[in-house]
Amino acid sequence: MTVLEICIDSVESAIAAESGGAQQVELCSALVEGGLTPSLGLIRAVRSRIGIGLHIMIRPRSGDFVYSAEEFAIMRDDIAIAKKAEADGVVLGVLSAGDEVDVDRTRALVEFARPMEVTFHRAIDMTHDIFAALEDVIHTGADRILTSGAQPTAMGGRHTLEKLVRNANRRVRIMAGGNVRPQNVTEIAKISGITEFHTALRHRVPEVRQRQLKRIHLGDPRVENNRGVVRATDVRRLRQVMDSAEVVTSELDQKY
Repeated sequence: MTVLEICIDSVESAIAAESGGAQQVELCSALVEGGLTPSLGLIRAVRSRIGIGLHIMIRPRSGDFVYSAEEFAIMRDDIAIAKKAEADGVVLGVLSAGDEVDVDRTRALVEFARPMEVTFHRAIDMTHDIFAALEDVIHTGADRILTSGAQPTAMGGRHTLEKLVRNANRRVRIMAGGNVRPQNVTEIAKISGITEFHTALRHRVPEVRQRQLKRIHLGDPRVENNRGVVRATDVRRLRQVMDSAEVVTSELDQKY
């Protein structure tokens, strides 16, 4: 069966993802910054409302994925919090200053996270050689890699994704992410053979802008009102298209 993971930042979106047929969610805060670690309160609230898999983003700040000793310690603490809050997995990535996977530090986090599942996120798309990075992630012991194939979108990286699946040879699972939509998921699955997909499917919430009559901004005005939620109908539509493509992906998966 194909797996659908929805990236969310609210209880409302978590409930919609489950209702629409997703098997798991990736819970973040600050999605406009690419996703940061959510608060303990949000983790607990989401865990209490859904029964599907709950995976927590472990990212202490925006920007690159080269972390200081203090930031690395924060990541360890956040993993411990996620574990105590009964999350099913964590999502993380640590790179070196040379744009390679930091194998030793990532392995330490993977081992610390057990028995939770660990996904190495799209930091892998920022490495200078994604195929070398694939081998490095495998050496960390992570369970899954979330990637667009080093392209802006999974559709654009679909041929690289196919090579990653082939090179991985079942040593690690590959999840496609990056603007996955009903109109392209079948093509991505057909070319790559991937059966796990990640997407946000965020729907823009109408803005309440009364305070802006005074031209007051509490943050960057380009993004501070960019709030979105997941709708069950959108998840359900993608789920239906994925299910219709499952025969194709199952046949391709047998090759690897």
